[in-house]
Amino acid sequence: MSNVSQQQYREILVSLTQGVLTITFNRPHKKNAMNLALVKEVMAVFSDIADDSSVRAVVICGSEGNFCAGGDISDMHSDAGSEQDKQQAIWNFNRSFGRMVAQVNQAPQVVITLLEGAVLGGGFGLACVSDIAIAHQSAVFAMPETGLGVVPAQIAPFVVTRIGLTQARRLALLGERVGANQSQALGIVHFVCESQEALQAQLNEVLKQVQRGAPKANANTKALMLKVGTVELETLLDEAADVFTQALSSDEGKEGTQAFMQKRKPSWCE
Repeated sequence: MSNVSQQQYREILVSLTQGVLTITFNRPHKKNAMNLALVKEVMAVFSDIADDSSVRAVVICGSEGNFCAGGDISDMHSDAGSEQDKQQAIWNFNRSFGRMVAQVNQAPQVVITLLEGAVLGGGFGLACVSDIAIAHQSAVFAMPETGLGVVPAQIAPFVVTRIGLTQARRLALLGERVGANQSQALGIVHFVCESQEALQAQLNEVLKQVQRGAPKANANTKALMLKVGTVELETLLDEAADVFTQALSSDEGKEGTQAFMQKRKPSWCE
């Protein structure tokens, strides 16, 4: 089991309880806008748990009423001397966001976002790669980049994948802010809650349901789905058959089928 919860972080809080790892963005003075240090810490956490099947779910949330206000613009400017060095530093900073979002997207665990307050820019991108997105009624979603004279460079592909090109272009080109209910209608979030108590209750219900799925089966299912549209269909179905065959003969598959026939819960539900 990873000792990730015992490590020291500067920009995030991390806790691990009964197979659920919670990552809390802890920059409330910036509405949890992400600087490079935060991005690196999140990536380090996901790297540490990449092969840890004891971590069943990852919950990402923000401190003090906001999820994430995007990238911290004040952290994008380098003190590098030459203009070329500054440009390279900005490129590296921006590209790091895409690497982080892609890593979260590909995580074998079930990734859940708890969304409240500002869900902007990079925060919007993270919402769009979470397996389950739960929003408080207070949540406001937007891609404000073009209003700043820049582009939603690293999150755009993930937003398009989540809600489709037509709606993604509308939100990006207008910088339109949408509330929790509209974000649910667009397919950004799955659940909208009226209160903090309802938010926690919905999270608890989702985590209860996560326990029903075998860890490796969940991971393989996510990996298979992420290949849709990127691999030729017949090739993908051949690969899927391979995965299914291997799963059925694995320890998980044997335990799951035996539990079904014996009318009991499988071991991973205990």
